[in-house]
Amino acid sequence: MTISKTTRTSTEVETQPLGGGFTAAAATYLNERTGIATAVKGLGRKAFPDHWSFMLGEVALYSFVAILISGSFLTFFFQASMSEVHYDGSYVPLKGVEMSAAMSSTLDISFDVRGGLLMRQVHHWAALLFVASIGLHMLRIYFTGAFRKPREINWVIGFVLFILAMAEGFTGYSLPDDLLSGNGLRIIDGMVKGIPLVGTWISFLLFGGEFPGTDIVGRLYSLHILLLPAIIVALIAVHLAYVFIHKHTQYPQAGNNNTTVRGVPILPVFATKGGGFFFIVFGVIMLIASLFTINPIWNYGPYDPSPVSAGTQPDWYIGFADGALRLIPPGLEFVWLNHTWSFNILIPLIVIGIFIVTVMFYPFIEAWITGDKREHHILDRPRNAPTRTAIGAAGVTFYAGLWAAASSDLIATHFHLTMEGVIHALQAITVLGPFLAFFIAKRVCLALQKKDREIVLHGYESGRIVRLPGGEYIEVHQPITEYERWKLVGYADFKPLMIRPDARGRITAGERLRAGLSRWFFEDRIVPVTQTELEQAHGDHH
Repeated sequence: MTISKTTRTSTEVETQPLGGGFTAAAATYLNERTGIATAVKGLGRKAFPDHWSFMLGEVALYSFVAILISGSFLTFFFQASMSEVHYDGSYVPLKGVEMSAAMSSTLDISFDVRGGLLMRQVHHWAALLFVASIGLHMLRIYFTGAFRKPREINWVIGFVLFILAMAEGFTGYSLPDDLLSGNGLRIIDGMVKGIPLVGTWISFLLFGGEFPGTDIVGRLYSLHILLLPAIIVALIAVHLAYVFIHKHTQYPQAGNNNTTVRGVPILPVFATKGGGFFFIVFGVIMLIASLFTINPIWNYGPYDPSPVSAGTQPDWYIGFADGALRLIPPGLEFVWLNHTWSFNILIPLIVIGIFIVTVMFYPFIEAWITGDKREHHILDRPRNAPTRTAIGAAGVTFYAGLWAAASSDLIATHFHLTMEGVIHALQAITVLGPFLAFFIAKRVCLALQKKDREIVLHGYESGRIVRLPGGEYIEVHQPITEYERWKLVGYADFKPLMIRPDARGRITAGERLRAGLSRWFFEDRIVPVTQTELEQAHGDHH
């Protein structure tokens, strides 16, 4: 039985059931006051493409949830203080040793709090997975061209999240105040002091006096649990909002276009799969944390500025910065205007800064070079954008060279090589490797495009040899389907921009530069198969 109720407008009538139980009544009450049903209805109909590569972003999100859960547990027991205490916990080898309260509380979490060591390792492994999944997610976006209009801003947001994730990891890694993290902070202190004119003052401000000071752990703790997580959560929300606004990109295949999204609806299919995948990710993190020890601070001991542990390495995501310092040749310091100019520190800082800024604003740089102002919702096959793919390969090679240099000492000892030989080899890889990677990647992409063109025109080689009545031997080719043909020929052919004068009839230096970069970007390309070529080749298929 239903009753009718007149609302504020005389033309609208609302029907409301008299029964239905507590759940229905609660749902109706909530919907009448929040309008949540409309939002849920719209959200539930959103389609998500069903491809494994889209799960990389989900791994990043779910690992961040694991970080929040485990980090919340740890905050109840950790003391962010550098005041000196004598350890009196369960770990006998350090009993009675003077250390900071931060180090002592971390040892208590590891040995005296039930589940504390597990939560510490869950937190650390989840942080590593968080940074790694963001990096892989961004590589997928880059090589498929998903950063193009209208998603340039979302690329910038994602890259800022990547930088903040590394900062969040480093601040947490430095909190226990053990020997390993203290040496990492000493490297940061040296880099800061290497900045001319203001470096010393920045170091004093950061550490609250001469390194190591007495305030750095408390300040890093505030950054680690308050400021950085708040910014990350806000940016993740904005990032996901942009995904909903712009819709998902799709891989090129028959039926996919720029106006519709094909995939499974978020409710109930994607939500169910996503929930299950969350527990898989969380379970894998728990399994790794249970079986593999990470950051055993009891082996390092409390921080002391005098000793340096041999063979210690930073977390992998900070390795590129450490490696950049190791690769710089010695003797790049001089005194000028009563100040020491340490170019062995300035050069890595400048190079890394340029690299980061270039990656962050690459979507705008490419759009300016290509002059492409269209919206893109269909992804590129990496082979169909050879110059972009080659640039990405060069960037990855450059990063890998810096990253490998952070372990130059271990490479030398494990493979019985000289330290100088390893450094010189890594210097060559870091400087010359990107050029070689660019050339090889671009040639491979062009070769794959030529292969696709051959397949479209003549089909697949079947391996069957047939003798014709006239005695001629031919190989029978197997033609491809219409769906396969669409995938191989369905991409745009960009040409280099022409130099055009401005409104005053002048050709500016900027336009000349843009035309030159455009020619470099598109000069080597394979033109897609045209309909005329398809018709001509159709009669040649055996």
